[in-house]
Amino acid sequence: MSSTSETGHAKNVSNFETLKISCTGFGVKYNPKKASIKLPALGIKYTAADAELTKVRHLLPLYEAPSNARKILFKPFTKLVTNIVNAVKASDVTIEFIANVKTIARKLQGKRATPKIVDNPATPEDESKKSISASQMSFDMRIENFGKLIELLESNDGYDPNEPELTTVTLTALRASMIAENTAAKTAYTPLDNARISRDVVLYDPETGLVKVATDVKSYVKSVFGATSDEFKQVSKLKFVVIENK
Repeated sequence: MSSTSETGHAKNVSNFETLKISCTGFGVKYNPKKASIKLPALGIKYTAADAELTKVRHLLPLYEAPSNARKILFKPFTKLVTNIVNAVKASDVTIEFIANVKTIARKLQGKRATPKIVDNPATPEDESKKSISASQMSFDMRIENFGKLIELLESNDGYDPNEPELTTVTLTALRASMIAENTAAKTAYTPLDNARISRDVVLYDPETGLVKVATDVKSYVKSVFGATSDEFKQVSKLKFVVIENK
């Protein structure tokens, strides 16, 4: 999830603390029957929400480090594939072999052999649905297809470039590094994702979440003090937004 979303979660929790403080300031007049909006419950909810944010905040850099390392390793990959294709073209290989290399290269670079079919508004059917997705650009799929490309290159003695970075030995070592970086990033992502799921339950559960509780508190304050009261104006300006975990 983006840093903007993380900031949004923190704003919800910060506003909830302000809401709790306001309700405490109302004194004995704030005396709801509903257990979830009593002052002790509001304190418990705030503490739990703040703890969930802290957990995510601590895990985020532990994921970002391997994630960034993976991005750096994969960044020049598209250019490398282009260089491999050009090296194959300059090798003593058949036209058919070059075509096979190009097929895998297109997958590695997210290209299509034929243009994507677009919908014709003049017809009742959606022609775009007939178009097969060319999206094989996930880290896992690129590693898989890179392995197929290396195997293909190794199968033909005609591919024997003088450039060290284009040899199958170097490419095999690069793929091993890609696998290691990808595994490290995925391993670090799992606890972060679980922490975000736990946070979202505390903040956004439709029955017990922080946003629901805040909404109930506002309704109670409005019922006790009135819609035009200073007390309700004080709490009504506090915004709480449900943020979906993408």
